[in-house]
Amino acid sequence: MKTALGMERVAASRIVEEAPWLEATPSPKGFKGLVLVSGCRGGEDKIILERVPEADKVLVVHARAKATLEDLQRAAVEAVRGRISSSECFAVRTVRRGRHSFTSIDVNVAVGDAVKRATGACVNLSRPDKVVAVEILQDEALISVYPGSMEWRKHGPGKAPLHRFFRRFSIVQMPYLGPLDACRNMGVRIGREVQNFEVGELVVAPAGVVEGDQLLHFLQGIFEGIESRYRIQEKSYSRRPWRVPVRVQDLHQLVRDRRGEPIIVFEPEGEPVSKLREDLWRLVKGRRRVNLLFGSREGIPPGVYRFADLVVDLAPGITLSTEYAASSALIALATVLYGDYLAEESQ
Repeated sequence: MKTALGMERVAASRIVEEAPWLEATPSPKGFKGLVLVSGCRGGEDKIILERVPEADKVLVVHARAKATLEDLQRAAVEAVRGRISSSECFAVRTVRRGRHSFTSIDVNVAVGDAVKRATGACVNLSRPDKVVAVEILQDEALISVYPGSMEWRKHGPGKAPLHRFFRRFSIVQMPYLGPLDACRNMGVRIGREVQNFEVGELVVAPAGVVEGDQLLHFLQGIFEGIESRYRIQEKSYSRRPWRVPVRVQDLHQLVRDRRGEPIIVFEPEGEPVSKLREDLWRLVKGRRRVNLLFGSREGIPPGVYRFADLVVDLAPGITLSTEYAASSALIALATVLYGDYLAEESQ
């Protein structure tokens, strides 16, 4: 059984409480995140899954072997016998703990070749019918076969990533002005949020004359927030993330400059977003740039409303704080328009 780090003893205790005939060993051979359960009579995996929330994953061991490639191949063939047919596809997932003369990829290749020859099944790494799990603990290996449907997937059929969708949006944010430390802190938060969604651009748009030092601290915070989030994305994404560019323009001049482009104001005077799906998609569909306008300590000037295509209320009766307004709007748009976006992407 796999569990969160530090929860091994709790999980083992819970297992014994629910099934007293079992023996549960937390952190076997010192490896955290694991509990070895023995004394099974059959069906205990279902009991654990139903009654022990600390269990992140439960694997029934179908074969054991020494941690050598030859022994792993022999044990894998034994484990898949009667469990994988020639009409199915499979994948090998290896987790290796300890030091060995081979890598996890070596195990995947060797075991995969042996299983393919023994069953005639095909290999499908992204959506397998069955998974052959190889869990190596120093000099010992445990092999399990389970349905591919048990795997949680970040991406799958009918689940399109949204970073290209968010790239269409230009976030037009009135600056947060006031005490200098508050200006910078708010800038950091807003910068992280816009970079989190990788929007097309962030335009800091004051309405009229503002204090230069306050605007400076707000912009410094913006750049700090964007940079900190961008570094995390570089490490965690398999693709190259988009660094959000930052521009400054007077709000009224921006509205004049971008007439003819969709302009959406987010203020409480508008209609609830749930009622505007068709109008929103009409503005977003196929567009290279859609302008989303957000106020700060002061809202968007009412005169701008006349030049907006829509005025939208994200949460009727609730005043959203400045740092959450843009992210809340982007999540709302993605939620309301996701089906339309999928249909557009499939064309």
